[in-house]
Amino acid sequence: MVSGHDLAVHKVTNIPHRERTRIPALDRSSTPGLSHRLLWSITAALSIGLSVAASALDFASLQDQLIARFGPARINLLKDWQALLEATRPLPEVEKFRRVNDFFNRNIGFDEDITVWNQSDYWATPLETIGRGRGDCEDFSIVKYYTLRQAGVPVSKMRLIYVKATQGGAQRAHMVLAYYPSPTAEPLVLDNLDPVIKPASKRRDLVPVFSFNSQGIFAGVAGNAAASKGGSGRLSRWDDLMQRARAEGFE
Repeated sequence: MVSGHDLAVHKVTNIPHRERTRIPALDRSSTPGLSHRLLWSITAALSIGLSVAASALDFASLQDQLIARFGPARINLLKDWQALLEATRPLPEVEKFRRVNDFFNRNIGFDEDITVWNQSDYWATPLETIGRGRGDCEDFSIVKYYTLRQAGVPVSKMRLIYVKATQGGAQRAHMVLAYYPSPTAEPLVLDNLDPVIKPASKRRDLVPVFSFNSQGIFAGVAGNAAASKGGSGRLSRWDDLMQRARAEGFE
């Protein structure tokens, strides 16, 4: 997971390493009440964009890859994931998000990258998260994002968001997935720390820093934020993740 001192947007190219690193206390005096909601809503204005439909996954190929890399232990989880996609595609968007959020919060265990991958920071593809059955906050957010794309949710309605999360009096870097029902709507937050999907204004423990998706990177601290120039390449781990996911059959 990322360390707090590198959460500034201008350091996006060097997002590092640990989820449980303490972050200096925030001065909330300048952003109480409505201002907190505005911090969350700044990316809502960015939700206008073309809907890019994801092609159907080749689950036979995914199963072959799964067995080759991780063995057969997670085949049933892969099949459950396939069944989830088939069941959620015709549902209303809000129900898609609820089912996908519940599925991964129930079936994937939280663990640190150093334990799962023997690396200080590693962003897993959806297949890798299924194959290990474990992941950290980034992996939860990423696998939900890709699953919802496959379920028919437009990229423009989703953002992976880096936040500062307060737990037990301490703060740490964290990632969540946000859903924007409309360009002006308050986002709903999908999180592995809190299993209930809530409006951002109800998550007083989270302060957004910046957001990104397959279309680009967005500043998360200014009301006039726009997608940064240079595309997702400025966030190297995300760019690398997308390339590896494409190689597995994801778009």
